[in-house]
Amino acid sequence: MITYQLLQQYWWLLVSLLGALVVFLMFVQGANTQIFNLGRTEEERALIVNSTGRKWEFTFTTLVTFGGAFFASFPLFYSTSFGSAYWVWVIILFSFIIQAVSYEFQNKAGNLLGVKTFQTCLVINGIVGPLLLGGAVATFFTGSNFIVEKANIVNGMQPVISHWANASRGLDVLLNPWVVIFGIAVVFLARVLGILYINNNVSDDAIRSRIRLQLPINTLLFLIFFIAFLGRTLLGDGYAVNADGTVVMEALKYLHNLLDMWYLAVVLLVGVLLVLYGIIRTILQENYIKGIWATGIGVVLVVIVLFLLAGYNNTAYYPSTADLQSSLTIKNSCSSEFTLTAMFYASLIAPFVLGYIYYAWRSIDSKKIDRQEIEDDDHAY
Repeated sequence: MITYQLLQQYWWLLVSLLGALVVFLMFVQGANTQIFNLGRTEEERALIVNSTGRKWEFTFTTLVTFGGAFFASFPLFYSTSFGSAYWVWVIILFSFIIQAVSYEFQNKAGNLLGVKTFQTCLVINGIVGPLLLGGAVATFFTGSNFIVEKANIVNGMQPVISHWANASRGLDVLLNPWVVIFGIAVVFLARVLGILYINNNVSDDAIRSRIRLQLPINTLLFLIFFIAFLGRTLLGDGYAVNADGTVVMEALKYLHNLLDMWYLAVVLLVGVLLVLYGIIRTILQENYIKGIWATGIGVVLVVIVLFLLAGYNNTAYYPSTADLQSSLTIKNSCSSEFTLTAMFYASLIAPFVLGYIYYAWRSIDSKKIDRQEIEDDDHAY
């Protein structure tokens, strides 16, 4: 029998998977930040832009699905984060709008701003998007400045359940150095994934020769910031939930979660090894171009573990620094049992959707992008 608790855990797992896929698909943003590093000529930059231009919709669609899944399964989080901290999400959305416009208009007739202007906008999206999305995920561990007052639902004049505790509307989280550190880690992770993706998708010796210079640098910077954040998270205080629903601070909470759920530690280890395998083999083996898949799968596994550490084992996944008891858990922020049950059955079509995405991806990548294809394609970006 499917219990309410099982449904809550199932939907947190599904949201975690979607979040992990978003992080992986940000190789588009990461590759775009490398337009001027990997592409020294106009033709080489066109190769990179057309490579990522065929995938950016996958990233944006998955991001929207991630937000939609949160709205349907954990509506209180949606109203608190997306509704109260809306400046962060507005900036993220605007950066993706800039990305879409840049792809479509950079080579249009009558472009008065020039191709480089729009390519620079792609670089801006490649930095701002991962930085703020990474910062948003970091708040699952560091906390945010909000207050939940469920009694307001009966207030006919202002039925607002949750609100930000100050006028910054979420921008104040960027004052927390650990939020910024994890955001920077995600930026460099996106760059690593982007480099590996271009190495796999673009058949050009000049571009691939520069990859072996950029990949170690970005990998090292990613590891520095990520290990710093992970160490602080595992060794610092966390937000535990008592049996009566009271939220309390607990020393080493996330480390305890990792030890209690030992299988997550195994998944984390496998994920880290896959990430390093894809990167190291790409650096050492000149003709190896499949590093994106090993590293990509590893990234998905690691991000899923981070989400589960934040939400499982009686943990508040969205802590409040303004009012500890306003912190959100998968129990106090989820939809009704009827809604979660209905969505559970609807989610069973997910394998078919993933199958279609796999088919579409393979069709798009049936041939590696090269200079001749760009010259012959009238619809190239």
